[in-house]
Amino acid sequence: MAKILDQPRYKCALAAMQTVHAIPGAIPILHSGPGCAAKLNDNNGTSGRYSPNIFPCTSISEKEVVFGGTGKLRSTIENALKVIDADLFVVLSGCTGEIIGDDIEEVVSNFADAEKPVLWAKTPGFKGNNYVGHDWILKSIFEQYLGSPNTEKGLVNLFVAPPQQDPYWLGNLREIEALLTEIGLKPNTIFGFGRSVENLKKIPNAEFTILVSPWAGTESAKYLQTRFKIPLLQYPVLPIGATETTKFLRTVQEFTGIDKALVEKVITEKEAEFYYYIERFADTLLETRILGKRFTVASDSEYAIAVTKFLVNDMGLFPEKIFITDDAPKSFQQKITDELNNLNYGITTQVQFTTDGHDIHEQIKAADFAGTPLILGSNWEKKLAVELGAHFVNVSYPMLEKLVINDHIAGYSGGLHLLEQIYTAAMSKLKL
Repeated sequence: MAKILDQPRYKCALAAMQTVHAIPGAIPILHSGPGCAAKLNDNNGTSGRYSPNIFPCTSISEKEVVFGGTGKLRSTIENALKVIDADLFVVLSGCTGEIIGDDIEEVVSNFADAEKPVLWAKTPGFKGNNYVGHDWILKSIFEQYLGSPNTEKGLVNLFVAPPQQDPYWLGNLREIEALLTEIGLKPNTIFGFGRSVENLKKIPNAEFTILVSPWAGTESAKYLQTRFKIPLLQYPVLPIGATETTKFLRTVQEFTGIDKALVEKVITEKEAEFYYYIERFADTLLETRILGKRFTVASDSEYAIAVTKFLVNDMGLFPEKIFITDDAPKSFQQKITDELNNLNYGITTQVQFTTDGHDIHEQIKAADFAGTPLILGSNWEKKLAVELGAHFVNVSYPMLEKLVINDHIAGYSGGLHLLEQIYTAAMSKLKL
């Protein structure tokens, strides 16, 4: 995990407890210091069936550092099984337990015959952030919990963004689910309302896996491909708006071999509705007095790519330098850069991978936007936007100024939602 000099935009690997938390009926058991769950749960106070404030935790102290914490972990698991009505327990290790060498796998093996399944995953913060922690947890669950496959035609495992790290994670997931359903597939997801550990059990039965992500979640998705021979489509762009969503649906059709006529019918209907709204508000959208032509993005890989493509390919704007803030592994950085520059009309942009918020802001201040800038990023960019008189839209973590319950910015309708936010920010600055 890169050193954060200023303005953190992700958390340690243990914060991927949110991945377990997002599976209804599942609860993490933390083998960590006291207070980790409460400190790491800062995404608009999300709670769910189990509040992070009551996640079972060993609360490692000096005693466990000296004498080992496996005994305390064993008793914590035993008591959790007695008092918490959960369907799945996942033990996660924090920094301290890993440093002192506690073997959580050995402890968990003692609960192989427990009434409810108990799994484990190593998530020490010194080894990575919560984007990679999300992947570690999913892979561990897949390795320890999934049974033999019984392939179901048309069933598709769908994974998008790490739950809760992306403020729009659930709305985007449901929107992409809905699109896949409309073109004749049966998406299987494991996160959010209406899902359960039963959906986990169905994962080996899928005919395909679709991962919508430039890099997060790759390892666990490839594990399914290796173990269960499930073909994997990794689509590196969160589809926002007509251009990218249409491309996504056609890519899915080619990959799965489903009815092309049905897919084209859905595309035609969705594009007609999307452009109907664009045409209705064309006078507003084309008024350069409201919104200039240049923008910058300071966000994780997912939104940096998705937002840039939408604003260029659908709205005809021009990107200034784009800043990637999620500490993307070097092995993916060239692919992310290439995707960001795979824009219509031969448009290209500079891309920088950095976790230094101060440096990002200094570079944005020095940029020539030839008018009022449009800045899309996290809450850290709000103060900068005020200083520059820029238009500002918060699309990624940390998001402190608004509450996202089930909204989405993916898909055709999501593009319209994002436009609403952008033009609301711009029009609020108009002088009467």
